[in-house]
Amino acid sequence: MNSPLGRTTFRYFVAGRLVSLLGSSMAPVALAFAVLDASGDPSQLGIVLAARMVPMLCFVLVGGAAADRFPRRTVLVATNAGGAAAQGAVAVLLMTHNYDLLLVGALSAVNGILDAFTSPALRGLVPELVEKDQLRKANALLSSVRNGTKIVGPAVAGVLVAVVGSGPTIAVDAASYLLAVVLLGRLETGSPTPLVVRRGWREFRSIRWVWAVTLSSALMNLAQTGAWQVLGPPLTGARLWGFALSARGVGLLVMSALMYRLVVRHLLRTGQVFSVLGALPLLALGVGAPSGWVLVAAFTAGAGFSISGISWDTSLQEHIDRGVLSRLASIDDLLSYAAIPAGLLLAGPLASHFGGRPVTLAAAIVYTAAAWSSLLFKEVRELPHGSRG
Repeated sequence: MNSPLGRTTFRYFVAGRLVSLLGSSMAPVALAFAVLDASGDPSQLGIVLAARMVPMLCFVLVGGAAADRFPRRTVLVATNAGGAAAQGAVAVLLMTHNYDLLLVGALSAVNGILDAFTSPALRGLVPELVEKDQLRKANALLSSVRNGTKIVGPAVAGVLVAVVGSGPTIAVDAASYLLAVVLLGRLETGSPTPLVVRRGWREFRSIRWVWAVTLSSALMNLAQTGAWQVLGPPLTGARLWGFALSARGVGLLVMSALMYRLVVRHLLRTGQVFSVLGALPLLALGVGAPSGWVLVAAFTAGAGFSISGISWDTSLQEHIDRGVLSRLASIDDLLSYAAIPAGLLLAGPLASHFGGRPVTLAAAIVYTAAAWSSLLFKEVRELPHGSRG
C-alpha cells in the first residue's frame, strides 16, 4: 500500500481532522473581534485566551492517561462533542448580545480542558490507523491539513465576521465539531492497552532521546514564543507582521508536502538539525534586516518547524509502546508548553530594559543552542527511522 489514504478508516480520520481544524482556525479571529467589540477592553481578550491555556496545562497529564486507558476514538468523539457544545454556547451568547466575561472565560476553560484530552489521543491514534511503514506519510498528510487550514481558516473567518458577525462564525466552528464527531465515529481502531500506574512517567525518564528532545523543545519555546509573539509586531509593523505570519504558514505547508516523500535513515536527527531554522526570523529582527529577508526567514522557519514536528511525532509513534504513547505525549506537551507563559511574560520587561532588537537577537542565540542541544546525545543522533528502538 503506497499511501495511508488507501485505508478507508484513515480517510475518515483525515476528513474529521480537516473539518475540525478548519472550524478551529476560524474561531480565534471571530472570538477576538467578539470580545473586543463587546467589551472594548483588550485585557479581557487576554483573560479569555489565558483561560483556555492554563486548564490545558493542568489537565494534559490526565488526558494522556485517559487516552491510554480508554479507546482513543471514544476520547476524540467525546472531546469533539464537548467542543460543539462549548462553542455553540459561546455563539448563542454572542448572537443574543449577552456577552459576559465570566461565562465566555468559563467556556474557554472548558475548551482548554478538552484540548488536554484531544492532543494526546490524536498522537496515540495514528499508529492504530496505518501500518508502521506509513507513519511518516500519515503525519505529513495530517500536517499538511493542519497547516493548510491555518492559511485558509483565518481568511474565511475575516470575511464571515465582516458579513454575518462573530457569533454566527463561531457557530460554524461548533457545527464543524459535530461533523467531526460523525466522521470520527466511523473509525475502526484497536482495543486499549491496560494502563500501568505511573508507567508513563517511568518510561519517559528511562528513554534518553525522549526527554532530551522534550527539554530541548521547552528551551526553544521559552526563547522563541515571547520574542516572536510579543516583540515581533512592534519591530515589524502591522503590514509586515501579517505578511511574515503568512510566509511562515506557507513554509509549514510546503515542507509538510515535501515530508511525504522525504526518506532518511535517521529521521529524528534530521528533524533536530533543521529545527534550528526557527531562529532565523529572530535573527532577522534582531539585526534589523530588510523586510524581504524577514519574509524569507519566516518562510524558512515554517519549513523547519514542519520537518521537526513531523519527525518528532513519527519517531514517538515508531518507537514508543502504544500502551503508554498518549501518556508520554502528554508529558512532552506539558513540559514543552509550560515554558511558553514564562517566555511571554519575560519578553516585554526585558525589551523595556535592554531594547527589543538586542533581546530578540539574544533569543535567536539561545534558541539555536537549545535546538541543537539534543544532538549531544547519541540516542538522538542514531535513532533509526522505521524500526522500533
